Amino acid sequence: MKKLLSTDYSSWAFNAALFILRISLGLMMLPHGYGKLIRFGDLQHRFTNFLGLGSTLSLGLTLFAELVCSVFIIIGLFTRFSVIPLIVVMSVALFKSHGGDIFGDGEKAGLFLAGFITILLVGPGKASVDRLMGK
Repeated sequence: MKKLLSTDYSSWAFNAALFILRISLGLMMLPHGYGKLIRFGDLQHRFTNFLGLGSTLSLGLTLFAELVCSVFIIIGLFTRFSVIPLIVVMSVALFKSHGGDIFGDGEKAGLFLAGFITILLVGPGKASVDRLMGK
């Protein structure tokens, strides 16, 4: 019981938690990107144009973030760089597409955003390709 109430943590537990966070967020993001990929033709003309570059390009950038960057986060490769496009996509989803309704329709985007910001601040942890490369 004393250990459960303690605020101390070990390096092993910290790195295991980062690994679980990276893997779970990356794996949960992949179906979002895949769903957009298979419906690309339907979505390309009505997707949110968040950069003023057109809805097709915005959809393409979102697909890159949700598919490619998610895979990089799962394996821990260029993790901090890979999480930035996902933070942008989740911010747009929360604040523009869902009107900032964090306790309603935007709840999932808010949770993803919080997790990705955590990874940006803390890094990938020791169980990552970044660590093996010495970054």
